[in-house]
Amino acid sequence: MKMLDNFFKYDYEQLVLCQDQTSGLKAIIAIHDTTLGPALGGTRKWNYASEEEAVIDALRLSRGMTYKAAAAGLNLGGGKAVIFNSPQLNNEQVFRAFGRYVESLNGRYITAEDVGTSVQDMEYIRKETKYVTGISNGSGDPSPATALGVWYGMKAMAQEVYGSDSLEGKTVAMQGVGHVGYYLCKHIAKEGGKLIVTDINQEAIKKITNEVAAEVVKPEEIFGVKCDIFAPSALGAVVNEHTLPQFKCDIIAGAANNVLEDDRHGELLMQKGILYAPDFVINAGGLINVSEELHGYNKERAYKKIETIYSNIQKVLAISKERQIPANIAADRMAEERIEKLGRIRNIYLNH
Repeated sequence: MKMLDNFFKYDYEQLVLCQDQTSGLKAIIAIHDTTLGPALGGTRKWNYASEEEAVIDALRLSRGMTYKAAAAGLNLGGGKAVIFNSPQLNNEQVFRAFGRYVESLNGRYITAEDVGTSVQDMEYIRKETKYVTGISNGSGDPSPATALGVWYGMKAMAQEVYGSDSLEGKTVAMQGVGHVGYYLCKHIAKEGGKLIVTDINQEAIKKITNEVAAEVVKPEEIFGVKCDIFAPSALGAVVNEHTLPQFKCDIIAGAANNVLEDDRHGELLMQKGILYAPDFVINAGGLINVSEELHGYNKERAYKKIETIYSNIQKVLAISKERQIPANIAADRMAEERIEKLGRIRNIYLNH
């Protein structure tokens, strides 16, 4: 099957197809790599047009989680699950059925909240398995933690470009002010940054502009606004052939996943003199936060760990300069080298 080409190309470990006729559940669990530890990644509920589209999404997202965990210094692997959305689904039935599939993997995959799912959905899963994070008496909504991490990463980028990590007086163009974008705007505004915002959801725009000062532009205009930092915090693939000529910023750093449409766009950003914060490094705050539940959740300890995103961004930029490679490739190398090094250590241990 053509959709499985990448399964073998990128050394995925496991693909689980899940179906429960009673609840109507149709889901896919993808486990990319467990070299560093069990695969942790959220469950996404989405209106997929086909089974092929869902498999591709699960594979792509699970591989991203491997890199995110490795770059964040976590002893976790990468996994992701997707559920086919349907109006007639009863959430409790669906998520409890899904929880039984998670349980059947005996801890190889640990799930969490993602696009289209909620803390309540995680509670339903919890009724069937202990391999779930982001529950109400645990870390809860990951959005504030993700936003905090992006803010630290943004400050590290500012330090590199401007010689100071203060965002006071800096103009940040926020593409997307949903859950994560909302909290990120609050951090920037509190520090004295200036905001230009856009979102396809007018309620989200209304919510943030009622609380902080911000200029509002149309979604298609955000790429060309003059700013210091462009912060993609909604859709992926927003750095592409169409948008590249429009950017008038020094830095691209936001909460969105898969910001670059293609790896070569990182090279093009470098040629334009725009510094890019690799998405899976800067937006790892939510993952760091939920991972703390595996050790007994402590918010203070979790948020202290999220601060390391600042130094992780600095490490990526140092590799980029030293090897003269784009930041996105430098981030890949940092993650891959950690997996390879610890994989060797694990093999040595297992063979003695």
